[in-house]
Amino acid sequence: MTPGRSGEGASSYRRLLRFLRPYRWTFLASLALGVLAAGLEAFSLLLLIPFLRSLFGMGSPLPGGGRNAAERFIDGIAGGWLGPEAGLDGLRAVCVLVLVALLLKNLCIVGGRALSIRTQEFLVRDVRNAVHAHLQHLPLAFFERGKVGQLIARVISDAGEAKPVVTDALAQAVRQVATLAAYAAALFALSWRLALIAVVLVPLVWLGLRPLLGRLRERFRRTWDDHGELIAALQESLGAVRLVKSRVAEDFEKRRFRRRSDAFSRKRISAATTRHLASPLSEVLASVVALGLVWIGASFVGGGGSIAPEQFVAFVTIALRAITPVKAFAQYPAIAAQGLAAADRFFEVLDQDPEPAGGSRIAAGPEREIRYEGVSFAYERDRAALRDIDLIIPRGSVVAIVGASGSGKSTLVDLLPRFADPQAGRVAIDGTDIREFSVDSLRRLIGLVGQEAVLFHDTVAANIAYGEDGPEPEAVEAAARTAGAHGFITGLPDGYGTVLGDRGVRLSTGQRQRIGIARAIFRDPPILILDEATSAVDAETETALRAAAEGFRGRTVIVVAHRLSTVREADRIFVLERGRLVDAGRHDALVSRGGPYRRLFGHQLERVPQP
Repeated sequence: MTPGRSGEGASSYRRLLRFLRPYRWTFLASLALGVLAAGLEAFSLLLLIPFLRSLFGMGSPLPGGGRNAAERFIDGIAGGWLGPEAGLDGLRAVCVLVLVALLLKNLCIVGGRALSIRTQEFLVRDVRNAVHAHLQHLPLAFFERGKVGQLIARVISDAGEAKPVVTDALAQAVRQVATLAAYAAALFALSWRLALIAVVLVPLVWLGLRPLLGRLRERFRRTWDDHGELIAALQESLGAVRLVKSRVAEDFEKRRFRRRSDAFSRKRISAATTRHLASPLSEVLASVVALGLVWIGASFVGGGGSIAPEQFVAFVTIALRAITPVKAFAQYPAIAAQGLAAADRFFEVLDQDPEPAGGSRIAAGPEREIRYEGVSFAYERDRAALRDIDLIIPRGSVVAIVGASGSGKSTLVDLLPRFADPQAGRVAIDGTDIREFSVDSLRRLIGLVGQEAVLFHDTVAANIAYGEDGPEPEAVEAAARTAGAHGFITGLPDGYGTVLGDRGVRLSTGQRQRIGIARAIFRDPPILILDEATSAVDAETETALRAAAEGFRGRTVIVVAHRLSTVREADRIFVLERGRLVDAGRHDALVSRGGPYRRLFGHQLERVPQP
C-alpha cells in the first residue's frame, strides 16, 4: 500500500491507539481535566455579563430570574455568591469569582498535561521496545537488505515523532474541541440566532484548510526517509573511521554527509513551512467569521433587539476567543500527518515476518551427525549460491570447507544455524530436518566465530559471557584458557574486568578474535563453526584457533578457511566451486589427485613443507 493514503493513515492511527490501551485511564483522566478546563474557561467569559453590569452601574450583577439561558446558568452556579449587591461590592464579588474560575482552569490544564506527558512517554517507550524486540526476531536477510542507520531512525526518532498523534496532541485537540463546544453552548445561551449564523460560517475555516493538509503526510514521509539516510551516513562514517583516515577520505565523508544533511534540511523546511501555514490561515479565516458575526450581530443590539449590550459584548468576546481553539485544533491534522508518516515507517518493521521460531526442542549432546541432502539455495532468482549439495559431517569430526571467494562456503554454514533456509533439499542433524527444531534450541547447540569478532563496550568477562546474566568467573576463565586468551587478558589493567572500548579498540585483531573464540565455546556447544576466523589473524592466533579446535575433539568442528595451515589437519575437507561440491577427502588424498583442491592451494603447497 502506498504510504500517505487515507486508508493506511486510518490503519496506522488505530494501531497506535492499541499502544495507548494500557494507559487509557490515565489518558482519559487527562482528557477529563481538559474538558473541565474548557468549561471553566467558557464560564469565566460568561462572567463578563455581571462584570460589565457592576462596572457600569447597571444594577445588580444579575437581573432577577435572568433574561436568557446564559444568565440563568450563571445564577444557578454563582447566584448565591454574587447576591444583590451593586456597584463596587458587586464588582468585587465578580472579580473574586473570575479569579477562582481561572485558577481552577489552570490547575486542570497543568494536571491534564502532566498526565498526558506521562502517557506519551510510556507509549513511546513501548513502541521503541516493540520495534526493537521485533528486530531481534527478524531473519538475517532483512538486515542484509537495509541500512542500520535507517533502522536506528525507526526505533528512536520515528517512535518519538509519532507519540503526539494519540497522546499530547490528541489531548490538546480534545481540549480545543471541548472549548469550542463550551463556547458554542455559551453563544447559543446568549443568542441562538447569532449562534446559528456562526454554525453556518465556521465550516468555511475547515474547507479553507483541506487542500493544505492533503499534501502534508507524503512530505513528512519523505522527510523521515531522508532522516534515516542521514543517520545511516553518520553511522557508516563513524564505524569506518580507521578506513576513512587511512584513505585520507575526510573531505569525501564531509561532502557525503553534507549532501544528506542538506537534503534532509530542505525537505524538513518544506514540510514544516506547509504545516505552519495551517495556523495563520486558520486564524485569518476564523477572524473573518468572528468579524462577520460582529457586523451581523450589531443589528440585534438595543432598542427592539434581542440581546442586551453587555450580553452582546460577552457574545463578541467569546466569538473572538473561539479563534484560538479553532487555530489550535486546525494544527492537529498537520501534527497527525507528521506523526503518522513516522508511524508508517516503524509499522513497516513490525509488519515484517519474523524467523520461524516454532518446532520441538533439540536435546543437547556432544555427538551430532550433520547431513546436507540435495541442498540448493539462491539469494536472488537465477543466481544460485549452492547447487545440489550432498555431504555428511560425521559425529565428533573436524571438517573443513574450502573454495575460492564466492564459491558458497559461508552460505553453506549459514544454513546450519538457520540464518537462511534452503529452497530445495534439507539440512539434518541426526536424521531430523533442522526446520523441525525450534530456532533457539538449535542455535544453542552451535558456537560461531566469524571473520571479525564483534565486541561490545563492556568488560572482557561480559564479552565472553555475552547473553548470560551473572556468569560464573570460573566458566569464563575456562573458555578463555581454551581459546588461548587467558594470558593476554591477565596482562590487561583490570584483567577480566577491563572495559574493552567501542568494538574492542584496546585489543589487537588477534586478541579480539581470541575473545570471540572464547565467547563461542563459553557455553561448551557440541558444534563449533569457524567461518574465515583465521583470515586476518597472526600465526599465534591461528595456532590458538587450531588448539581450540583440538580441544573440541569429540565434538563437531566446521572450519571455513583460505589458509592451508588451518585446514590440512581436518578429518575431511569439502571443496566447493561455484556453489557445487566438486571434491572431498583428506588433505593428502586431495593433493595427490591434483584436482581443484591442488589448484586452490598450489601456491601455498610450494611454500609449506609436507608432513
